[in-house]
Amino acid sequence: MDFALNDDQLTIRDAITRLCQAYGDDYWLARDRDGKFPDDFVKTIAEGGWLGIAMPKEIGGSGFGITEAALMMQAIAESGGGFAAASSVHMNIFAPNPIAVHGTAEQKKRMLAPLIDGKERACFGVTEPNAGLDTSSIETRAERQGNAYVINGRKVWTSTAQSANKILLLARTAPKTKTKPTDGLSLFYTDLDRRHCEVREIEKMGRKAVDSNAVFIDNLTVPADDLIGEEGQGFRYILHGLNPERILIAAEAVGLGRVALARAANYAKERVVFGRPIGQNQGIQHPLADAWARLEAANLMLFKAASLYDRGEPCGTEANAAKYLAADACHAACERAVLTHGGMGYAKEYHVERYLRECYIARIAPVSAEMILNFLAEKVLGLPKSY
Repeated sequence: MDFALNDDQLTIRDAITRLCQAYGDDYWLARDRDGKFPDDFVKTIAEGGWLGIAMPKEIGGSGFGITEAALMMQAIAESGGGFAAASSVHMNIFAPNPIAVHGTAEQKKRMLAPLIDGKERACFGVTEPNAGLDTSSIETRAERQGNAYVINGRKVWTSTAQSANKILLLARTAPKTKTKPTDGLSLFYTDLDRRHCEVREIEKMGRKAVDSNAVFIDNLTVPADDLIGEEGQGFRYILHGLNPERILIAAEAVGLGRVALARAANYAKERVVFGRPIGQNQGIQHPLADAWARLEAANLMLFKAASLYDRGEPCGTEANAAKYLAADACHAACERAVLTHGGMGYAKEYHVERYLRECYIARIAPVSAEMILNFLAEKVLGLPKSY
Protein backbone atom coordinates (compact mmCIF):
# COMPACT_ATOMS: atom_id res chain seq x y z
CA MET A 1 0.00 0.00 0.00
CA ASP A 2 1.64 3.20 -1.25
CA PHE A 3 0.32 6.61 -0.17
CA ALA A 4 2.89 8.58 -2.17
CA LEU A 5 1.76 10.74 -5.09
CA ASN A 6 3.17 9.79 -8.49
CA ASP A 7 5.04 12.24 -10.73
CA ASP A 8 1.92 13.26 -12.69
CA GLN A 9 -0.02 13.92 -9.50
CA LEU A 10 2.79 15.99 -7.99
CA THR A 11 3.03 17.98 -11.21
CA ILE A 12 -0.72 18.66 -11.21
CA ARG A 13 -0.73 19.85 -7.61
CA ASP A 14 2.30 22.06 -8.09
CA ALA A 15 1.02 23.56 -11.36
CA ILE A 16 -2.37 24.43 -9.86
CA THR A 17 -0.74 25.92 -6.78
CA ARG A 18 1.38 28.17 -9.01
CA LEU A 19 -1.64 29.29 -11.05
CA CYS A 20 -3.55 30.15 -7.89
CA GLN A 21 -0.74 32.37 -6.59
CA ALA A 22 -1.91 35.07 -9.01
CA TYR A 23 -5.24 35.14 -7.15
CA GLY A 24 -4.37 35.90 -3.56
CA ASP A 25 -6.26 36.80 -0.42
CA ASP A 26 -7.13 40.31 -1.58
CA TYR A 27 -8.69 38.96 -4.77
CA TRP A 28 -10.98 36.52 -2.97
CA LEU A 29 -11.85 39.03 -0.26
CA ALA A 30 -12.92 41.44 -3.02
CA ARG A 31 -15.07 38.75 -4.66
CA ASP A 32 -16.63 37.99 -1.28
CA ARG A 33 -17.55 41.65 -0.96
CA ASP A 34 -18.70 42.49 -4.48
CA GLY A 35 -20.14 39.10 -5.48
CA LYS A 36 -18.64 39.23 -8.97
CA PHE A 37 -18.09 35.85 -10.59
CA PRO A 38 -14.32 35.14 -10.81
CA ASP A 39 -14.27 35.01 -14.62
CA ASP A 40 -10.56 35.81 -14.87
CA PHE A 41 -9.70 32.97 -12.48
CA VAL A 42 -11.85 30.50 -14.42
CA LYS A 43 -10.29 31.72 -17.67
CA THR A 44 -6.82 31.02 -16.27
CA ILE A 45 -7.86 27.48 -15.27
CA ALA A 46 -9.47 26.88 -18.68
CA GLU A 47 -6.48 28.21 -20.64
CA GLY A 48 -4.28 25.76 -18.78
CA GLY A 49 -6.51 22.90 -19.99
CA TRP A 50 -7.48 22.01 -16.44
CA LEU A 51 -11.26 21.99 -16.92
CA GLY A 52 -10.87 18.74 -18.84
CA ILE A 53 -8.67 17.02 -16.28
CA ALA A 54 -11.02 14.04 -15.92
CA MET A 55 -12.49 14.10 -19.43
CA PRO A 56 -11.55 11.68 -22.26
CA LYS A 57 -8.52 12.50 -24.35
CA GLU A 58 -10.38 11.97 -27.63
CA ILE A 59 -12.44 15.13 -26.99
CA GLY A 60 -9.59 17.26 -25.72
CA GLY A 61 -9.51 16.21 -22.08
CA SER A 62 -6.49 15.07 -20.12
CA GLY A 63 -7.81 11.57 -19.46
CA PHE A 64 -6.92 11.60 -15.78
CA GLY A 65 -9.13 10.21 -13.05
CA ILE A 66 -11.09 11.60 -10.12
CA THR A 67 -7.95 11.17 -8.00
CA GLU A 68 -6.15 13.81 -10.04
CA ALA A 69 -9.27 16.00 -10.17
CA ALA A 70 -9.49 15.82 -6.37
CA LEU A 71 -5.84 16.89 -6.05
CA MET A 72 -6.55 19.83 -8.32
CA MET A 73 -9.67 20.95 -6.46
CA GLN A 74 -7.97 20.52 -3.09
CA ALA A 75 -5.09 22.73 -4.21
CA ILE A 76 -7.52 25.40 -5.42
CA ALA A 77 -9.35 25.50 -2.09
CA GLU A 78 -6.11 25.35 -0.10
CA SER A 79 -4.72 28.34 -2.00
CA GLY A 80 -7.03 30.57 0.04
CA GLY A 81 -9.76 30.76 -2.58
CA GLY A 82 -11.78 28.26 -0.58
CA PHE A 83 -15.17 27.21 -1.87
CA ALA A 84 -15.59 30.41 -3.90
CA ALA A 85 -12.63 29.41 -6.06
CA ALA A 86 -13.41 25.71 -6.12
CA SER A 87 -17.10 26.16 -6.89
CA SER A 88 -16.36 28.40 -9.86
CA VAL A 89 -14.96 25.36 -11.73
CA HIS A 90 -16.42 22.49 -9.67
CA MET A 91 -19.46 21.93 -11.91
CA ASN A 92 -17.32 21.45 -15.02
CA ILE A 93 -15.24 18.78 -13.29
CA PHE A 94 -17.83 16.34 -11.91
CA ALA A 95 -21.18 17.01 -13.61
CA PRO A 96 -20.22 16.00 -17.18
CA ASN A 97 -19.31 12.48 -16.01
CA PRO A 98 -22.71 11.01 -17.00
CA ILE A 99 -22.18 12.39 -20.50
CA ALA A 100 -18.65 11.01 -20.67
CA VAL A 101 -19.90 7.57 -19.56
CA HIS A 102 -23.32 7.30 -21.25
CA GLY A 103 -23.31 9.88 -24.03
CA THR A 104 -22.85 9.01 -27.68
CA ALA A 105 -19.63 9.91 -29.48
CA GLU A 106 -21.46 12.81 -31.12
CA GLN A 107 -22.78 14.05 -27.78
CA LYS A 108 -19.37 13.87 -26.10
CA LYS A 109 -17.81 15.97 -28.84
CA ARG A 110 -20.68 18.45 -29.03
CA MET A 111 -21.32 18.80 -25.31
CA LEU A 112 -18.00 18.27 -23.54
CA ALA A 113 -15.42 19.86 -25.82
CA PRO A 114 -16.81 23.43 -25.34
CA LEU A 115 -16.83 22.91 -21.55
CA ILE A 116 -13.21 21.81 -21.59
CA ASP A 117 -12.24 24.85 -23.67
CA GLY A 118 -14.12 27.19 -21.32
CA LYS A 119 -16.34 28.37 -24.20
CA GLU A 120 -19.50 27.19 -22.47
CA ARG A 121 -20.61 27.05 -18.85
CA ALA A 122 -23.05 24.52 -17.44
CA CYS A 123 -25.24 24.31 -14.36
CA PHE A 124 -26.76 21.26 -12.66
CA GLY A 125 -30.55 21.09 -12.42
CA VAL A 126 -31.52 18.26 -10.07
CA THR A 127 -32.60 19.55 -6.65
CA GLU A 128 -36.19 20.76 -6.29
CA PRO A 129 -37.96 22.69 -3.51
CA ASN A 130 -40.56 19.99 -2.85
CA ALA A 131 -38.19 17.03 -3.10
CA GLY A 132 -34.95 17.98 -1.36
CA LEU A 133 -32.75 14.91 -1.02
CA ASP A 134 -35.58 12.62 -2.21
CA THR A 135 -34.62 12.77 -5.88
CA SER A 136 -37.26 10.17 -6.81
CA SER A 137 -39.92 12.73 -5.87
CA ILE A 138 -38.91 15.48 -8.28
CA GLU A 139 -41.86 17.03 -10.08
CA THR A 140 -40.27 18.56 -13.18
CA ARG A 141 -41.86 16.83 -16.17
CA ALA A 142 -40.57 16.20 -19.68
CA GLU A 143 -43.22 15.24 -22.23
CA ARG A 144 -42.25 13.80 -25.59
CA GLN A 145 -43.62 15.72 -28.55
CA GLY A 146 -42.30 14.37 -31.84
CA ASN A 147 -38.52 14.81 -31.99
CA ALA A 148 -38.40 16.92 -28.85
CA TYR A 149 -39.37 17.06 -25.19
CA VAL A 150 -41.24 19.93 -23.56
CA ILE A 151 -40.11 20.46 -19.97
CA ASN A 152 -41.90 22.27 -17.15
CA GLY A 153 -40.93 22.53 -13.48
CA ARG A 154 -38.67 24.14 -10.88
CA LYS A 155 -35.13 23.63 -9.70
CA VAL A 156 -33.39 25.15 -6.70
CA TRP A 157 -29.82 25.69 -5.49
CA THR A 158 -28.67 25.64 -9.10
CA SER A 159 -25.15 27.07 -8.99
CA THR A 160 -23.74 29.33 -11.76
CA ALA A 161 -27.12 29.57 -13.54
CA GLN A 162 -26.73 33.35 -13.76
CA SER A 163 -24.02 32.95 -16.39
CA ALA A 164 -24.45 29.35 -17.59
CA ASN A 165 -25.68 28.73 -21.11
CA LYS A 166 -26.17 24.98 -20.63
CA ILE A 167 -27.96 22.87 -18.04
CA LEU A 168 -27.68 19.19 -17.09
CA LEU A 169 -31.31 18.59 -16.24
CA LEU A 170 -33.09 15.70 -14.56
CA ALA A 171 -36.81 15.41 -15.27
CA ARG A 172 -39.53 12.81 -14.95
CA THR A 173 -40.64 11.21 -18.22
CA ALA A 174 -42.84 8.53 -16.62
CA PRO A 175 -44.94 8.47 -13.43
CA LYS A 176 -43.30 7.46 -10.16
CA THR A 177 -43.99 3.90 -9.07
CA LYS A 178 -43.79 2.29 -5.63
CA THR A 179 -41.70 -0.63 -6.82
CA LYS A 180 -38.87 1.39 -8.41
CA PRO A 181 -39.43 5.09 -7.65
CA THR A 182 -36.18 6.16 -9.33
CA ASP A 183 -37.26 4.72 -12.67
CA GLY A 184 -38.85 7.11 -15.13
CA LEU A 185 -36.30 9.89 -14.56
CA SER A 186 -34.45 11.07 -17.65
CA LEU A 187 -31.31 13.14 -18.05
CA PHE A 188 -30.89 15.96 -20.56
CA TYR A 189 -28.01 18.27 -21.41
CA THR A 190 -29.39 21.25 -23.24
CA ASP A 191 -29.50 25.01 -23.71
CA LEU A 192 -30.55 27.09 -20.72
CA ASP A 193 -32.94 29.08 -22.88
CA ARG A 194 -33.71 32.31 -21.00
CA ARG A 195 -36.95 32.73 -22.94
CA HIS A 196 -38.30 29.68 -21.10
CA CYS A 197 -36.14 29.61 -17.97
CA GLU A 198 -36.34 32.31 -15.33
CA VAL A 199 -33.31 32.38 -13.04
CA ARG A 200 -33.59 34.06 -9.63
CA GLU A 201 -30.50 34.36 -7.46
CA ILE A 202 -30.68 33.25 -3.83
CA GLU A 203 -28.85 35.53 -1.39
CA LYS A 204 -26.84 33.37 0.96
CA MET A 205 -24.40 33.25 3.85
CA GLY A 206 -21.13 32.70 1.99
CA ARG A 207 -19.52 32.06 -1.40
CA LYS A 208 -21.13 35.21 -2.74
CA ALA A 209 -19.02 35.16 -5.92
CA VAL A 210 -20.60 31.91 -7.15
CA ASP A 211 -24.33 32.35 -7.52
CA SER A 212 -26.99 29.91 -6.33
CA ASN A 213 -30.41 30.12 -7.93
CA ALA A 214 -34.00 29.05 -8.23
CA VAL A 215 -34.82 28.16 -11.84
CA PHE A 216 -38.37 28.24 -13.16
CA ILE A 217 -38.84 26.23 -16.37
CA ASP A 218 -41.82 27.02 -18.57
CA ASN A 219 -42.31 25.01 -21.80
CA LEU A 220 -38.61 24.54 -22.48
CA THR A 221 -38.29 22.63 -25.75
CA VAL A 222 -35.40 20.18 -25.72
CA PRO A 223 -34.32 18.24 -28.85
CA ALA A 224 -34.43 14.46 -28.45
CA ASP A 225 -30.73 14.48 -29.37
CA ASP A 226 -30.08 16.15 -25.99
CA LEU A 227 -31.34 13.10 -24.07
CA ILE A 228 -28.42 11.31 -22.41
CA GLY A 229 -28.61 7.53 -22.71
CA GLU A 230 -31.99 5.82 -22.45
CA GLU A 231 -35.21 7.47 -21.44
CA GLY A 232 -36.14 6.65 -17.85
CA GLN A 233 -32.61 5.76 -16.73
CA GLY A 234 -31.44 9.22 -15.73
CA PHE A 235 -31.15 8.52 -12.01
CA ARG A 236 -28.77 5.66 -12.67
CA TYR A 237 -26.71 7.94 -14.88
CA ILE A 238 -26.37 10.78 -12.40
CA LEU A 239 -24.85 8.33 -9.94
CA HIS A 240 -21.75 8.60 -12.16
CA GLY A 241 -21.64 12.24 -11.10
CA LEU A 242 -22.80 11.97 -7.47
CA ASN A 243 -19.95 9.87 -6.09
CA PRO A 244 -17.29 12.02 -7.81
CA GLU A 245 -19.04 15.11 -6.46
CA ARG A 246 -18.85 13.79 -2.91
CA ILE A 247 -15.16 13.03 -3.41
CA LEU A 248 -14.44 16.48 -4.83
CA ILE A 249 -16.42 18.24 -2.07
CA ALA A 250 -14.39 16.25 0.46
CA ALA A 251 -11.13 17.27 -1.23
CA GLU A 252 -12.18 20.93 -1.26
CA ALA A 253 -13.21 20.75 2.39
CA VAL A 254 -9.83 19.33 3.39
CA GLY A 255 -8.12 22.06 1.35
CA LEU A 256 -10.16 24.79 3.03
CA GLY A 257 -9.55 23.27 6.46
CA ARG A 258 -5.82 23.18 5.81
CA VAL A 259 -5.54 26.84 4.85
CA ALA A 260 -7.64 27.84 7.88
CA LEU A 261 -5.43 25.73 10.13
CA ALA A 262 -2.25 27.19 8.64
CA ARG A 263 -3.51 30.72 9.27
CA ALA A 264 -4.39 29.83 12.85
CA ALA A 265 -0.99 28.27 13.52
CA ASN A 266 0.87 31.24 12.05
CA TYR A 267 -1.20 33.70 14.07
CA ALA A 268 -0.63 31.66 17.24
CA LYS A 269 3.13 31.86 16.70
CA GLU A 270 3.11 35.62 16.18
CA ARG A 271 0.46 36.82 18.62
CA VAL A 272 2.09 37.61 22.00
CA VAL A 273 -0.06 37.99 25.11
CA PHE A 274 1.26 38.07 28.71
CA GLY A 275 4.79 38.02 27.34
CA ARG A 276 4.53 34.75 25.36
CA PRO A 277 3.09 33.60 22.04
CA ILE A 278 -0.42 32.26 22.48
CA GLY A 279 0.63 29.15 20.54
CA GLN A 280 2.74 28.14 23.52
CA ASN A 281 -0.47 27.50 25.45
CA GLN A 282 -1.87 23.99 25.26
CA GLY A 283 -5.36 25.48 25.20
CA ILE A 284 -4.44 26.75 21.73
CA GLN A 285 -2.18 23.88 20.65
CA HIS A 286 -4.47 20.96 21.35
CA PRO A 287 -7.54 22.07 19.36
CA LEU A 288 -5.35 22.89 16.37
CA ALA A 289 -3.43 19.61 16.57
CA ASP A 290 -6.73 17.72 16.82
CA ALA A 291 -8.00 19.57 13.73
CA TRP A 292 -4.89 18.54 11.79
CA ALA A 293 -5.38 14.87 12.68
CA ARG A 294 -9.03 14.97 11.64
CA LEU A 295 -8.24 16.62 8.30
CA GLU A 296 -5.55 14.06 7.49
CA ALA A 297 -7.85 11.13 8.36
CA ALA A 298 -10.55 12.54 6.08
CA ASN A 299 -7.95 13.02 3.36
CA LEU A 300 -7.05 9.33 3.45
CA MET A 301 -10.70 8.31 3.11
CA LEU A 302 -11.36 10.64 0.19
CA PHE A 303 -8.39 9.36 -1.80
CA LYS A 304 -9.37 5.78 -1.02
CA ALA A 305 -12.80 6.58 -2.51
CA ALA A 306 -11.19 8.26 -5.53
CA SER A 307 -8.91 5.26 -6.10
CA LEU A 308 -11.88 2.89 -6.02
CA TYR A 309 -13.84 5.05 -8.45
CA ASP A 310 -10.93 5.27 -10.88
CA ARG A 311 -10.56 1.48 -10.82
CA GLY A 312 -14.25 1.06 -11.65
CA GLU A 313 -15.06 -0.47 -8.26
CA PRO A 314 -18.03 0.40 -6.00
CA CYS A 315 -17.19 3.48 -3.95
CA GLY A 316 -20.50 4.83 -2.64
CA THR A 317 -19.73 3.93 0.97
CA GLU A 318 -16.26 5.47 0.90
CA ALA A 319 -17.33 8.57 -1.06
CA ASN A 320 -20.12 9.32 1.41
CA ALA A 321 -17.89 8.63 4.41
CA ALA A 322 -15.20 10.91 2.96
CA LYS A 323 -17.65 13.74 2.48
CA TYR A 324 -18.98 13.28 6.04
CA LEU A 325 -15.53 13.19 7.65
CA ALA A 326 -14.06 16.02 5.58
CA ALA A 327 -17.00 18.37 6.15
CA ASP A 328 -16.79 17.81 9.91
CA ALA A 329 -13.01 18.20 10.00
CA CYS A 330 -13.14 21.34 7.86
CA HIS A 331 -15.74 22.94 10.11
CA ALA A 332 -13.67 22.16 13.21
CA ALA A 333 -10.54 23.65 11.62
CA CYS A 334 -12.31 26.80 10.44
CA GLU A 335 -14.09 27.37 13.75
CA ARG A 336 -10.87 26.90 15.70
CA ALA A 337 -9.06 29.25 13.33
CA VAL A 338 -11.58 31.98 14.14
CA LEU A 339 -11.34 31.34 17.87
CA THR A 340 -7.54 31.27 17.77
CA HIS A 341 -7.60 34.77 16.26
CA GLY A 342 -9.91 35.96 19.04
CA GLY A 343 -11.59 39.24 18.15
CA MET A 344 -9.56 39.49 14.95
CA GLY A 345 -11.10 36.24 13.81
CA TYR A 346 -14.32 38.18 13.38
CA ALA A 347 -12.61 40.72 11.12
CA LYS A 348 -12.78 40.20 7.35
CA GLU A 349 -9.17 41.26 6.83
CA TYR A 350 -7.94 38.08 8.50
CA HIS A 351 -10.01 35.88 6.13
CA VAL A 352 -10.83 33.11 8.59
CA GLU A 353 -14.40 34.35 9.11
CA ARG A 354 -14.89 33.90 5.34
CA TYR A 355 -13.56 30.36 5.58
CA LEU A 356 -15.98 29.57 8.41
CA ARG A 357 -18.96 30.86 6.41
CA GLU A 358 -17.94 28.87 3.37
CA CYS A 359 -17.26 25.63 5.24
CA TYR A 360 -20.98 25.14 5.88
CA ILE A 361 -21.40 24.33 2.19
CA ALA A 362 -19.62 21.02 2.71
CA ARG A 363 -21.74 20.23 5.76
CA ILE A 364 -25.03 20.82 3.93
CA ALA A 365 -24.45 19.98 0.27
CA PRO A 366 -24.85 17.85 -1.73
CA VAL A 367 -26.21 15.58 1.00
CA SER A 368 -26.66 16.11 4.74
CA ALA A 369 -24.61 14.40 7.42
CA GLU A 370 -27.73 12.68 8.71
CA MET A 371 -28.55 11.13 5.34
CA ILE A 372 -24.99 9.88 5.03
CA LEU A 373 -25.23 8.25 8.45
CA ASN A 374 -28.54 6.66 7.40
CA PHE A 375 -26.82 5.30 4.29
CA LEU A 376 -23.82 3.92 6.19
CA ALA A 377 -26.01 2.36 8.87
CA GLU A 378 -28.02 0.51 6.24
CA LYS A 379 -25.35 -0.38 3.67
CA VAL A 380 -22.39 -1.08 5.98
CA LEU A 381 -23.95 -2.18 9.27
CA GLY A 382 -26.97 -3.93 7.81
CA LEU A 383 -29.46 -2.00 9.91
CA PRO A 384 -33.07 -1.48 8.75
CA LYS A 385 -33.66 1.38 6.33
CA SER A 386 -34.80 4.39 8.33
CA TYR A 387 -36.39 6.55 5.65
